[in-house]
Amino acid sequence: MKQPKLFLSLAAALMMTACAGDYTPVETFTEADDPVALTAEQQAAWDNVSKTLNAGWGSANLHYSRSTVPTTDNNTQRIIAWRGERASAQAVVWTAEGLNGVEAEIAPFKGEAGTLPAEIAEARFVRYTIADEQLYSFTKGGPTVIMPDMLDSLKQFDIAARTTRPVWVSLEVPADAAPGIYKSSVTISHNGWGKVSLPIELEVLPQTLAPASEWAFHLDLWQHPTSVARAQGLELWSDAHFEAMKPIMQRLANAGQKVITATLNKDPWNHQCYDAYEAMIKWTKHKDGSWSYDYTIFDRWVEFMLGIGINKYINCYSMVPWNCELEYMDEAEGKMITVKAEPGTAIFPKIWEPFLKDFKKHLEAKGWLAITNIAMDERSPEAMQAAADVLMKYAPEMGFALADNHRSYEKFTMMRDVCAAMRHQTVSPEDILMRRAQGYTTTFYVCCNPMYPNTFTSSEPYEAELLGWKNIAHDYDGMLRWAYNSWAENPQYDSRFGNWMSGDTYVVYPYNRSSIRFERLIDGIEVSEKIRTLRAAGADMSGVDAVLAKVREVEITDYNQPWMQIMEEANKALVDASR
Repeated sequence: MKQPKLFLSLAAALMMTACAGDYTPVETFTEADDPVALTAEQQAAWDNVSKTLNAGWGSANLHYSRSTVPTTDNNTQRIIAWRGERASAQAVVWTAEGLNGVEAEIAPFKGEAGTLPAEIAEARFVRYTIADEQLYSFTKGGPTVIMPDMLDSLKQFDIAARTTRPVWVSLEVPADAAPGIYKSSVTISHNGWGKVSLPIELEVLPQTLAPASEWAFHLDLWQHPTSVARAQGLELWSDAHFEAMKPIMQRLANAGQKVITATLNKDPWNHQCYDAYEAMIKWTKHKDGSWSYDYTIFDRWVEFMLGIGINKYINCYSMVPWNCELEYMDEAEGKMITVKAEPGTAIFPKIWEPFLKDFKKHLEAKGWLAITNIAMDERSPEAMQAAADVLMKYAPEMGFALADNHRSYEKFTMMRDVCAAMRHQTVSPEDILMRRAQGYTTTFYVCCNPMYPNTFTSSEPYEAELLGWKNIAHDYDGMLRWAYNSWAENPQYDSRFGNWMSGDTYVVYPYNRSSIRFERLIDGIEVSEKIRTLRAAGADMSGVDAVLAKVREVEITDYNQPWMQIMEEANKALVDASR
């Protein structure tokens, strides 16, 4: 395992000889060249750009090309938020000749009701990664682009000549902030020169958003511990590995994550990601034919995640892995054995019976039985039936969870956690209400499809929030996505992997760096929470309901519809209801 190499940026290298003084170039990786050639008109636009520092407000709903002169707004950036809410804005910096040591400093937020400290906001430079071009279809090996996505932790950045660099501004309104209007600014400067001040006006509404730990939204982004170890050059399951995972998984908990992703045996997804999932439970078959199971890693992982605050479900994959293979140490032969245990065959109940009985006892001793689900991913109704029969016979106290693309939930009504594929089906309101009455959750999921809306690196940022509007319009309990951090080989440089659309397997980056996609996904979750809160308070929701009706009436995967405008209309209605 090795850490990603660090490089001097091209801009820094060029300016080492161009600038006087003792400035130290920013040390970081070099981004890929833009594979898309500029038109003559785009090239000419740079000729008309001022030689000084240029900056303005962009839109948090859109991407900005690194190679072209952006269109921005120099007016005040207005943000309207509840107390306790997280909000986003996007500034854009561009230069004709190149700038080193660019910084973004946020001033305190001052208003008639008092002052909110500058620390409630954070400005991060957005990095570009190789991605598949969004053509609303996907062909492996198709045209590529570079897309802005990762939010870097660098405090300074060197910007090359004739390039654009977005700056993502995140704002966390204190839960005890006094309602009112506050004014601040983001000051962009470079190596002590060329300051540009971009004004911000924050209006804090009287409503308070509950902390993420209390959100009703059922968020399930699959975690991948092995990927963290490989990407950050750490020994798997070591103390250093768990220490490195802590801020990454805390970021997930702070988004309202409800589910711990665990494995029962070897990689249940048959290595569909760059990193295979390592087993958390070691199976051993003894010489006398008996079985034992080592839960050391499983226990440490679950306890670690519970300690972070992710504690509704432990979803364990899988009784029916994608290749139906299980792995165990055979004491008699003195080696690891891989066996194929397909549902419906004689070996299936034979091998699962002793495990389920032992696992149930272990979960009871740990106090986790009531929150543990045996989880399946897109398995056929026939495989589900065979697995359900075995589970209900030997461990009926455990729950069942399913990412479902066959409408199996209509038959297996005892499933505690059902997630329906958004591209295939919409669960009926009656089924959702029936399951909710039993204390069960019903969510939808996106993965390699649909092409729109989604959270690929090429998806426009507003699409991630649009998923939140989809959730509330159809009264789901939340959403699932594979995956939170199944990273490509070097995701900050190239977000493509395998047969999937770029960025499909992750929404954050190594070393606890967020993304535009992840921040906007949180915006959509907060929309759901605010609407639920206002309904419970008896607020007039007629304006919001009118917009939600549009979302229900038109297929949301139709990218020809003006969804960004509809979403902006919906947010305006939500602000009106909040007032």
